[in-house]
Formats: sequence, structure tokens, C-alpha cells
Amino acid sequence: MSAAAHSAGARPATALAAAIEGVGYWSRGLPDWNAARAYALGGEAAPDAPARPSPQLLPANERRRAPETVAVALDVAAAACAAAGRDPAALSSVFASSHGDMAITDYMCATLAADPRAISPTRFHNSVHNAAAGYWTIGVGAMRPATALSALEASFAQGLIEALAQLAAGEAAVLLAGYDGAGYGPLGAAVPSEGLLGAALVLGRAPRAGAPRLHAWLGDPPAAPAAPGRLLQRDAGNASAPMLALFDALATGAVHRIALPAGSGRSLWLELDHD
Repeated sequence: MSAAAHSAGARPATALAAAIEGVGYWSRGLPDWNAARAYALGGEAAPDAPARPSPQLLPANERRRAPETVAVALDVAAAACAAAGRDPAALSSVFASSHGDMAITDYMCATLAADPRAISPTRFHNSVHNAAAGYWTIGVGAMRPATALSALEASFAQGLIEALAQLAAGEAAVLLAGYDGAGYGPLGAAVPSEGLLGAALVLGRAPRAGAPRLHAWLGDPPAAPAAPGRLLQRDAGNASAPMLALFDALATGAVHRIALPAGSGRSLWLELDHD
């Protein structure tokens, strides 16, 4: 992608491209992509859906101990790989989260201030920002590179740029997962986040029949914000909500071009070809 920002006019020749081979999704009441797509098209959330995802790639005791942010990241990542028909162990991966797990961060800070020797080793190893990426690579037996990144509201856009760059550099397919949980303590007051949300894509370099084609480039922000879709309206309070404009567009097929915040006053423009 060119370092120069482009406008939202014609798609530049330097735009990066990928086929969206598989999608994963989890939010409370919308436990998979089929439920999310139905909701985006006017359906209702499932009142009896599980309150927490349960990624089956982890043993039962690890599923219980894993933070819910890790659980949601692994759940959507596995679903996207299954939908794409890709072996998870064979894919490079990118995990993007604005804040990681703020519940654990709050616990760590409070315990260090009050009684440092009482730090839980389990919570300590779950406090790092690449916890989800680590659980994923161990759980699926992946020896491929895994990237964990954070860029506040631009996290998913920056994760998407990283995944597309890897495709342009020669990877056949890359897994991208975005996720965030609820805010806690003083940090949660400073950077609020609500609920639990995760979404994932498997992006392929080569076109695939039936897979939407995505083109991406950096440019100026839109003159006015677009009307939010139903998924974005529902989970607007979550720190990963900016990514939902893309998933609303994928679910409905009604939007041809969208912009995601990319940081430093720029947007990542996405153009979708649904056929």
C-alpha cells in the first residue's frame, strides 16, 4: 500500500486485495456468524444463547481458566477457519484488540498496589496482550507466525492492513481476529468498553468462487459518518465496535464501500465485491 493517503474517490491501483474465505462471529445473543447475519438482516438475538463462548480446541480445564477475551478470540478464529475449509495450523494469524483483557489488567494493577506477592501466576500469564495468540498457536499446533497488536479504535483496521500485507508478501491465506471485552476499574473509566465481542476473517490471496473480494487503501476520513448497521448499533459500546461496519456490510451485501478508522486522522477504505 502506498504511504500516501488516497481520497475516497476512485480505487487506487495500489489497493491491497483479498478474498474473504471464511467469517467467524460471537457476541452475547449472537453466538455465530449465521445468527449475526440474520440479525443484521432484521432478525432477533437468541435469548437462550450461551453467555460465554466455549472454544473446543482447548481442553475443558483450559477453557474454564482462559479469560473470556481469549475464549471469544479463539471461538471466532476457529469458526472462520472452519468456514474457509482451512487448516488452522497452516495459517499465519493476526490478533487485534484495543485493550486486551481489562479485567485482568485491573486485577494486576490493584494487586501490585496492595499486595504484590499475592499476584496469581495464572492471571499473570494471561495479562499479556498476546495471550489469545499464544493460546491459539498452542491449541491448534500452529508453527506459523502470529501477530498481536493494539491501536485503540484503529486496532482492527491496522490488523487488516497487517494481514493484507502478509498476503501481498506471498502468504496464501491469513487469519485475522478482532476482539474486546468489558472495561474494569480506573482504566475502564478512562477507555470504556461494554460487553464481549469477537469477529474473525480468513483472507485468501487468490480469488475463490462465492467469496466476496475485498480491496483496501488508506485515505481521508469520510465527510460524514455512514448510518450504522444493526450489528454496529447493537454493540456500539464495545471497544472493537469500529470493525462492525465491515461485518454489517458482509452480512447484508447492501454496502459497496465503507471506511474504518485507521489512526492518525486517516481511514482504511474498503470496497467489497459481493459476487
